[in-house]
Amino acid sequence: MESKRQQKFSRLIQKELAEVFQREVPHLFGGAYISVSVVRVSPDLGLARVYLSVMNAKDGNEMLLQELRVNTKTIRHLLAQRIKSQVRVVPELVFFLDDTAEYSAKIDKLFANLDIPPAPEEDEEDDTYTR
Repeated sequence: MESKRQQKFSRLIQKELAEVFQREVPHLFGGAYISVSVVRVSPDLGLARVYLSVMNAKDGNEMLLQELRVNTKTIRHLLAQRIKSQVRVVPELVFFLDDTAEYSAKIDKLFANLDIPPAPEEDEEDDTYTR
């Protein structure tokens, strides 16, 4: 369970990284739309695991993730410029693809394909539980 401090720090990183991706480095990723889904911060605030949702990636999500990892130093520097007055140490960033939307769609598709027979109708006259 995350402490209040970790949660607050996570929200700050999430907000500022979203701004960085939308305003400062969209040219690095070929026009792909990147949103920051979740940020998980270690207890010492030295490591931030950033989960990203990606849309309109031309080369595919895995190639974009590789490009993100190559540009991590630049992204961290831009983040540092934005939060340097609020934190002592800018955390190391580790990027992951957030696949919850795809997973949810897969589960919905599985449920849609289920063939569930209707429940048997019970006699209305058999009312044993009423008083």
